[in-house]
Amino acid sequence: MLNRIFKLEKNSTTVSTEILAGITTFITMAYVLAIMPAMLAHTGMAKEAVFIATCLSAGVVTIAMGLIVNFPIALAPGMGLGAYFAAIAVQPGGIPWQTALGVVFIAGVIFLLLTVTRIRQILVDAIPDSLKYALTIGIGFFITLIGLKMSHLVVVNTHLGPSLDAIMSSHGMANLSFFEWDLTLGNFAQPDALLAVIGLVITSVLIVLKVRGGILLGIIITAIIGIPMGLTNIHDIHFSLPALSSLDFNAMDIRGAFNMGMASLIFTFTFVGLMDTFGTLVSTADKAGILKKENGSKLIGKAMFVDAMGACFGAFVGAPALTAYLESMAGISAGGRTGLTAVTTGILFLLALALSSLFIIIPNAATAPVLILIGAFMISSVSKINFEDFSEALPAFLTIIIMPLTYSIANGISAGILFYVLLKVVTGNWRKVHWMMYLLMLLIVSRFVFFN
Repeated sequence: MLNRIFKLEKNSTTVSTEILAGITTFITMAYVLAIMPAMLAHTGMAKEAVFIATCLSAGVVTIAMGLIVNFPIALAPGMGLGAYFAAIAVQPGGIPWQTALGVVFIAGVIFLLLTVTRIRQILVDAIPDSLKYALTIGIGFFITLIGLKMSHLVVVNTHLGPSLDAIMSSHGMANLSFFEWDLTLGNFAQPDALLAVIGLVITSVLIVLKVRGGILLGIIITAIIGIPMGLTNIHDIHFSLPALSSLDFNAMDIRGAFNMGMASLIFTFTFVGLMDTFGTLVSTADKAGILKKENGSKLIGKAMFVDAMGACFGAFVGAPALTAYLESMAGISAGGRTGLTAVTTGILFLLALALSSLFIIIPNAATAPVLILIGAFMISSVSKINFEDFSEALPAFLTIIIMPLTYSIANGISAGILFYVLLKVVTGNWRKVHWMMYLLMLLIVSRFVFFN
């Protein structure tokens, strides 16, 4: 039956190989179950509710990817978009998390429409490679900064002094996050900062030694070390299915997302999701040899459809936008070639519901090191940017640097697109710019004029 459903013989694989690959993928990306609740708890969302939503959304959508598309690719709430979700909900003047979920749902519907009409493919093709790489790097730095703040390795002081505060207030700038950056090194005598350093060392060593599941293992070891330090509360451990009543089911505020003028945020979630998912799907499908098949492009289209549905479903159960995970590469490297790998991973995510208390008690200091390391993983793309061509280098640089400094993925993307189009036009290379880039530029200008 499994051979018939997943075409195992046709893909030169076996049931045991696919199941092992699915387990490998789960172990490699299970850290999301610890990090996502910790990251979103600052928005006012309950950690248990976020954990349940993460398990359900990742499990259901990953299984759907396996059954509908027969891809060995797993999906879960994305780190980059999760970080952005948390940022817009906790920064001064931020929006309620229910409204943020409404924004994610609307972006998912837009995903769906763009996928069905194939405009999604046009959008992805329109963005130059230099900006795609810069987007990856900038999000990496953005996530790293969140990890540094969560662990208190870096402390953000928002008070700038009475004189400067008065000047900013007189110009209506009192709540602008850009002016609130006063970063100082944390106090390593504090237990959370010290544990974060220990966790950073342990996880780094495991990664360097190429220990399979090193990220998850690093989180677990660090959390255990946090017990005698009083940071990991083992008294709350219990093994049972969590109460689904605690799930933030259908808590998204779609009407609020429209009423509060969220066009800019919707654009950001849509745009980042497009880049993130497409890049991951293409790279993982290529690694699995799927793109070489006659129907490779058609399968990518079906995978995008599942991804779009997943984004909507995630918001419905209370999770940020879902995206395909590059950690799927681990399962593919272990021999995964079909959807049975994804189904196995999805089932494990659902089974993880019984371990909710184990993941929820993990302190921020144990998960923050992983966020810090993500920047190191994602910066490798910088070598692919042509810094000899300043019309490529400057837009990429602005995309990278503006994201963490303004605490906004949208600002980085917008700056990159604007300067890319501008510099290509003044250098006479306007014909090399995809027509969609000009449309995006107009949308960005409109955003700053009407929605900023």
